[in-house]
Amino acid sequence: MHILFVHQNFPAQFGHIASYLVKGHGIRCTFVSQQPPGHFDGIERIQYHIQGGATQQTNYCSRTFENAVWHSYAVYEAMRARPDLRPDLVVAHSGFLTTTFLQELYRCSVVNYFEYYYWTVGSDMDFRPDFPCTQINQLRARIRNAPLLLDLDACDLGYSPTQWQRDRLPKLYHDKVRVIFDGVDTQLWRPQPNFPRRIGNWSVPEGTRVVTYVARGMESLRGFDIFMRMAKVLGDRRKDVVFVVVGQDRIVYGGDNEIIGNRTFKEWVLAQDHYDLSRFHFTGLLPTNVLAELFAVTDLHVYLTVPFVLSWSMMNALACGTTVLASDTAPVREMIEHGRNGLLVDFFDIEGLAATASKVLDSPADYKHLGQAGVEMIRSRYSLEVCLPQMLRLYEDALSQRA
Repeated sequence: MHILFVHQNFPAQFGHIASYLVKGHGIRCTFVSQQPPGHFDGIERIQYHIQGGATQQTNYCSRTFENAVWHSYAVYEAMRARPDLRPDLVVAHSGFLTTTFLQELYRCSVVNYFEYYYWTVGSDMDFRPDFPCTQINQLRARIRNAPLLLDLDACDLGYSPTQWQRDRLPKLYHDKVRVIFDGVDTQLWRPQPNFPRRIGNWSVPEGTRVVTYVARGMESLRGFDIFMRMAKVLGDRRKDVVFVVVGQDRIVYGGDNEIIGNRTFKEWVLAQDHYDLSRFHFTGLLPTNVLAELFAVTDLHVYLTVPFVLSWSMMNALACGTTVLASDTAPVREMIEHGRNGLLVDFFDIEGLAATASKVLDSPADYKHLGQAGVEMIRSRYSLEVCLPQMLRLYEDALSQRA
């Protein structure tokens, strides 16, 4: 069997499964992306080059789709230049491109990964009235679904990482799309009870409590402003707590710049109130092993999100046995049951978040059972050992439909 993986980045969602197939099953895997060509861990990497894209003259609503077409065509051209490669199966991340062009090049099975389908009501787009979505962005969201709709119609099978994300797809296609999580590497993300209490070169003083927040960027969609407001309330009440914020000072998701103007979201948040920044450690992005060590040190991890794609960081924190306080939103409720393997509080309830956090910090040991339940859940339902065989079965079933 020969599988072609398609994603703009490498290894992205497909790294673990590709390695599993190559090393464990002797399956040939090729990866086409925008990363430099070469060979990595038994996988050939092919690079595609975009020759154009949306411009100011392109209608705002169709720019994302226009760019998806350019990505799709660039992948098609890169693979057409390699007639020696004839995959049996194409596996691609749908959204930033569509696999419909490749289906003119190969008469093979196709599996698409469907991460997020946009709705303008009951979604991330209208969840925060304090950050209202403009009408033009609502119209644009409708067109952003176009690549997914093309792939939903044309693929043999698909998958989404959570039930909530799958259920956002049009009901017409639900039977075609399975729920399979990407998989958590529990060799990396695991409890480390004897890890020394330090953050980088800074040793955590005896009696000091550590609260963490992790996101790729700092934005309203991941509740960075809510976290900071909660941290201020908590910090004003307790002098024994420090806050560690992991992530870049940039907006990854959403249109916050349309509300806050020409500054970063972090700058905007800090300007809203007085913060004792000596209590905060802003680390930027951290290597995965360092982040795992941080989860071993923290007394409480706070995860906030509007209804949107669930972050790997929350799952990784659970795998490390960390006590997690999260927003009571639909994608989170799929993973965390309040009082069993974590704590849930309404996204907007600053006082509730601060009060709950304070209870945990009063006696972190009393909440260790939540982290232990989180570890058990990840290992039994979401570990690589569980998810990768499910993924292989999906691929085999897609192949059998064309047999």
